Amino acid sequence: MNLTIKQLRTFLTVAETESFNLAAKRLHLTAGAVSLVIKEMEEEVGFPLFDRTTRRVALSKAGRDFRPAAERVLRELGAAMQTAQDVKNKTTGVVRVAAPLFVASALLPHAIAAYRKSKPRVQVRLVDCAVEELVDAVDGDHVDIAVGPDRATGESVRRISLYQTPWVLWCAAGNPLARRKKITWAVLARHPSVVASHDYATHVAKALHELPPQQHFMPSHTVTHLSTALGLAAADLAVTLCPAYVGVLAHAFGLVMRRIEEPEVIREMSLYLPTTRSLTPAAAAFVDFLGPFLTRQAAGGQLGREDSGSH
Repeated sequence: MNLTIKQLRTFLTVAETESFNLAAKRLHLTAGAVSLVIKEMEEEVGFPLFDRTTRRVALSKAGRDFRPAAERVLRELGAAMQTAQDVKNKTTGVVRVAAPLFVASALLPHAIAAYRKSKPRVQVRLVDCAVEELVDAVDGDHVDIAVGPDRATGESVRRISLYQTPWVLWCAAGNPLARRKKITWAVLARHPSVVASHDYATHVAKALHELPPQQHFMPSHTVTHLSTALGLAAADLAVTLCPAYVGVLAHAFGLVMRRIEEPEVIREMSLYLPTTRSLTPAAAAFVDFLGPFLTRQAAGGQLGREDSGSH
């Protein structure tokens, strides 16, 4: 049986109006065309759908039994077409985003809240993970996209740099380094310091490897989590090194920021996208929003700022 949408719609319109002429006007067809569609449909289903008289057209007993099924099909088709339109217009869907703990807790919630105002039916689901798991999460299709510091990628994942942020010193306001006009790695080496181990080893240690011996720097202590390092700095037990974008959290600990020179070590906040599969319309739209949003926050000093009095 090969019923068409046109046949079902015509059948239901005739059933509602009980007239070929009125149905024809509603469907923008001729009465003859409506009659032909119903005749072809009756041949397809194998039974008469209407009882016809010179005065009226009424559903047959078989037609009354068939009507609920026809209505259900058109309702479901309408719902499917609306869903397709919503997906096309990027107004519905689920977007899975991986991010390291700090980005997931302090940066992305603000972006998601702002995005929800314009796309309230899109669900953005955060997956918090370690920095070193970002690329694998995208590559393995566990998430649609990832956001975090720069990492090496393979051919199946591409990285888009959003903005640059320097590694900086965070210390208690009463720490002697908070009063210095200039801080170098050689100066920093003379003070107790704590770093988050995996991040420091991946970026800062490599960048400082080529410095002359008199500028060598080694942290006094390493910890696993960034929040631990910030807590130790807040108690003025040590100073810590983190990218400037952790300012949202560091300022909550009461820490002040100072730049480190000679050399300045740069970190990049990045987006990670798959290269072997297409993003859903909802994910693509969120990417278009997220990059500029985070970049504007960084430019506006929302992610980290040097406190007054440092120079």
